[in-house]
Order: sequence, then C-alpha cells, then structure tokens
Amino acid sequence: MAEGILRQIADDLFEIHSAGSNPAGYVHPNAVTALEEIGIDISHHESKHVNGFLDRDIHTVITVCGNADQACPMFYGQVNRYHWGFDDPAKAEGNDADIMAAFRRVRDEIQLVFNAYVAGYREGLAHDESMV
Repeated sequence: MAEGILRQIADDLFEIHSAGSNPAGYVHPNAVTALEEIGIDISHHESKHVNGFLDRDIHTVITVCGNADQACPMFYGQVNRYHWGFDDPAKAEGNDADIMAAFRRVRDEIQLVFNAYVAGYREGLAHDESMV
C-alpha cells in the first residue's frame, strides 16, 4: 500500500520502489481493494525482496512496518532513512469486515503521513529554489 500511495503523491519527485525483508510473495487482495477505493491501482504490483535493490544507488529508505527499520540493510551512499511503524493489516484478526477495516485504517494512516512528508519535501525544494 505504501508504494502505491507514495507513487500517487510523489511519483514526479522520486523513483519509488517497494521491497521487504520477508516478502509474502503476493500483494494482499485487501490491500488492492483498499487502494482501489481511493483510486489507486496496485493490482499489477509485486512482492519483492529488499536484496534485489542492494546494488542500486538508494538515497532514501522509508520503512513502514513493525521492526522493518531494524531488518532493513543499509544501502551504500544512503543519505536519508525514515521509519513509520504502521500496523501490518495482514495480521489483523476478526471477521472479514474487521480485517478490511484494518486495511482501510492503515491505508489512511499511510496516506496522512506520506502527504505530510511530501508536502515538507516540496516546501524544502521551493525554499531552496527561492535562495538561488
């Protein structure tokens, strides 16, 4: 969900990739549904392992689940690292409605945090440009 949301908000600013230290091997259908509800299509996304990105020039790493910040390796040349520990909605318990509600809640939390992050980033860019 994080990749889809960040792509919608900031695809013009960043090259965005998503990977995990223990990927499920599929994108959870409830994640697809939750993002479809807000106009984001992640049905073509794939579950990838972070090791596939270790040879890339990564400047910023954002971790979003539980202890992902501790499990994520350092990337050569990495400058920024952020962690927002959202609940993993795939681990939600209850009936189908409860589980879908967890996906929606986490989706909304991610969207709120990423909107603030990108707004701050854009403001910093505008400030830097005004100094030229």
